[in-house]
Amino acid sequence: MSSRERVLRALNHEVPDRAPIDLGGNQTGIHKFAYEALVKHLGIADELRIMDAVQQLARPCEAVLERFHVDTRYIAAGAPEGFDGRIRQNVRDGRLWHDLRDEFGVVWSMPDDRPYYMDISRHPLARATIKDLADYPFPKGDDPSRFAGLREQASRLRGETPYAVVSGISGVVYETCWYLRGLESWFMDLVSDPAFCEALLDQVLRFWLDWFRLFLDEVGDLVDVIMIGDDLAGQTGPLFRPEVYRRIVKPRQKRLVQYIRSRTKAKVWYHTCGACIPYIPDLIDNGIDALNPVQLSAKDMDPAALKSRFGDRMVFWGGAIDSQHVLPKASPDVVRDQVRRNVEALKPGGGYVFNSVHNIQAGVPPENIVAMFDAGYEFGFYD
Repeated sequence: MSSRERVLRALNHEVPDRAPIDLGGNQTGIHKFAYEALVKHLGIADELRIMDAVQQLARPCEAVLERFHVDTRYIAAGAPEGFDGRIRQNVRDGRLWHDLRDEFGVVWSMPDDRPYYMDISRHPLARATIKDLADYPFPKGDDPSRFAGLREQASRLRGETPYAVVSGISGVVYETCWYLRGLESWFMDLVSDPAFCEALLDQVLRFWLDWFRLFLDEVGDLVDVIMIGDDLAGQTGPLFRPEVYRRIVKPRQKRLVQYIRSRTKAKVWYHTCGACIPYIPDLIDNGIDALNPVQLSAKDMDPAALKSRFGDRMVFWGGAIDSQHVLPKASPDVVRDQVRRNVEALKPGGGYVFNSVHNIQAGVPPENIVAMFDAGYEFGFYD
């Protein structure tokens, strides 16, 4: 069975020969420091390439992907011509910072003495009113230059390799709004100024509808999985009231998902961290096929219970191991045992793709990374 066949069977809730394995996406990747330690441990020579500046994720080389039997390969659109996305160095309060201004005008910053991640240092709409939105320079989603060469890249993967073709993260409708506004202000707006939230959501939705129109023109017939996502939950439950989500956010997300589904046969993969059980029926109603990352350490996110309740309607993509407490801190034997138990809970009947819970973070021992993927391969086979 080829990797593409294996992934598609799992996504169709059919039993493949083994559970597919994923590594290398924006939510299924590996931090640069963990990657450097991993390739050294494996004896693989590779030059570090950053594929996600904000999260400081490394792009895994083909040797690493083959070592771990990874069944996915990623494609991603770029920034449009004329956009200056260079990271600039600036000194503030005697400290050197690396600053990145994204297409929406949000500034992300990382201190040079702790180069782990970028956090938002400027929310450009922090003091904006609903009237200001009409004049704000939102980026153009359907700038054709951002998709240059994408079809050639996807065609090569589709025609010359056995792997499933997966898109980079896109369709970030809700989170982009709080990036622009600020998280605390955005949550207050949801209650006190919902008209502002709806107006901003509509602007961001328009960007993504335009973006997907050209993206699907280019590769809608070639891509197997499309990744979208917005974090809706935290460690103990929803980040805001589900009834507010259903009234304000969900209609925009559903419109985007239904548009994607109308243009391609690709499966739609949705990312939300946290204790997201209250939202799973909504995501299914929106048209989502797969849920990532299946955060086991969050409240009530037991893999067996999730599989029993939603496994006939939702594919679980992730959920291999507790990435907060076990993967970085336990022994390889404990890692192997937890992977075995979680895979055995999630894989029955298909509907499961193997990955850790979110990105592998800095400081995770390479021995534990190897133990995780080797166990996922060993225990992923079906009888």
